[in-house]
Amino acid sequence: MSTTAGHLIVAQLERAGIRRVYGVPGESFLDVLDGLHDSAIEAVVTRHEGGAGFMAVAEGRLTDLPGVAMVTRGPGAANAFIAVHTAHQDATAMLLFVGLIPVADRGRESFQEFDINAWFGSTAKKVVTLDDAASAARVVDDAVFTALSGRPGPVVIGLPEDVLVQAVDAATVEPRRVARTEPAAAGLAELEERLAASAKPLVVVGGEGWDQHSSDALAGWAERHGIPVLADFRAYDAVPHGSGSYAGYLGYARSDANARRLDDADLLVFVGCVRSDVLSDGYTRGLDAVTVVVNPDADLKGHFGRVDQHLPVHVAAFAEALAGTSSAVRPAAGWLAEARADYEKFSTAQPDAGSAEESEYVDLDVVMEILNQEMDEDAVITYGAGNHSLWAARYLKHNAANSLAAPRNGAMGMGIPAAVAASLAYPGRQVISVAGDGCFLMNVQEIATAMGHGARFIALVVDNGIFATIREHQENHYPGRPSGTQMTNPDFAALARSYGGYGERVDSPEDFAPAFRRAVASGLPAVLHLPQDPAVRSPRLQATNWSPRDYAQEHHQRGGRRRRRRCDPAVLRSPHRRAARNRPGQ
Repeated sequence: MSTTAGHLIVAQLERAGIRRVYGVPGESFLDVLDGLHDSAIEAVVTRHEGGAGFMAVAEGRLTDLPGVAMVTRGPGAANAFIAVHTAHQDATAMLLFVGLIPVADRGRESFQEFDINAWFGSTAKKVVTLDDAASAARVVDDAVFTALSGRPGPVVIGLPEDVLVQAVDAATVEPRRVARTEPAAAGLAELEERLAASAKPLVVVGGEGWDQHSSDALAGWAERHGIPVLADFRAYDAVPHGSGSYAGYLGYARSDANARRLDDADLLVFVGCVRSDVLSDGYTRGLDAVTVVVNPDADLKGHFGRVDQHLPVHVAAFAEALAGTSSAVRPAAGWLAEARADYEKFSTAQPDAGSAEESEYVDLDVVMEILNQEMDEDAVITYGAGNHSLWAARYLKHNAANSLAAPRNGAMGMGIPAAVAASLAYPGRQVISVAGDGCFLMNVQEIATAMGHGARFIALVVDNGIFATIREHQENHYPGRPSGTQMTNPDFAALARSYGGYGERVDSPEDFAPAFRRAVASGLPAVLHLPQDPAVRSPRLQATNWSPRDYAQEHHQRGGRRRRRRCDPAVLRSPHRRAARNRPGQ
């Protein structure tokens, strides 16, 4: 029995366990679309290739399989590039299928022609073009295996439209399974020697592969042995925040206490992540400690500085094995207690004590405090890039595994597509997206995708009318000279309603809780519009959306001590002068 290469691709994806593909249709891969017609795989029709790609990234982040996106040649591939870059830098498993021109038309500047290897070769784990129709099943299986193995990442598969319709043997191949490498006894014994010799050990968690059991296991082991656990940037769901061992996070907008703690540690154990530029404040912190890296990536891509021991094992396998051991580690008195106390102080919202005349703006500290009380224990949080995300990172609690989908590479526009994917992947879980006005409008059209496929989420749109992160950079480097960062915004609640969703404007903090409950009760994709004072800066302890270069330069110039450079109040001041009031971290 024969079939076409396009249909065989779909059959192999089914056999691999793929449940959804996200995409914008194109004439270059019509035969794959035809194969999806009778497939158990849901074809999620998105409104932009960037949205499709971000949905695939989120699915890869939140589940144990790669997210899959399908786009057409040329312009479609260009629009999806942002998601491939995100998956690459975030180390997230993803497949991008790209329809291509017929083989005979190559090299002739034919309609929408481009070089798929030149475009994606430096950003994907692998780029392959299906030139042999009989290899369709094998190519798909190899792509899934490559995306998941070692350091996860994106694989791009080019599909020439004439190859897709060629008749092939209908047989699929047995999917290769990525082995969950267990830690060897000798490796654990060597780690134990390092732990026993340490007075200030610190565990840093991140990356992919965590589940509830392994998250609880590692956090419980660390709590029993008095070892603080910090999360890598935007890996805040790796261990439960309710554990007494959790002490907050590193990276942008981290607390000064955790920055010092990273420097003070004499043993650093990175589990699932590496000492990257963001985590280490631009390669300036945590460089002197004995360093153990637990990571399946043999090359430790992105790691900076010393490595005294490398355990190339799966994070869940390591956490479970470690939890079954006891250790002679005896941290210094108060090492964990002080870290946990610092975290609880840092993560406790500090509402403004503003006057009634300022009620036109919604205090995000109050919103986050209420949201922690209102949201479900296993709610999935999504956001893109921008200052709006820093309130969520600092104040919202993650106690369930796979409860955060946000771009570690700083890509704007991921929040809403990620919310759609999260809702489809976990239809029984509440999904909340914290969105900046700039980030939200980059992929707002995917509310239509949510309506069409039954996805539900609640988006909090933080509306301050500026690209706030860039404005802060301007105030750091070009004070008093804002340029190119002002925005004109729509009525976000009305926009949500125009798609058929739920929309409501929230003008005061006391209105937030009932508005949130109405949004939940609507059963629809919902938007709560939160007007903001553009003068209020993010909840950072420093002027930190500094780039790694900012950190390194200031660290060098100040002999390792960075001072905070304040915003010029004449530029970002509201009529009520909120910029002059003391905000948390200022």
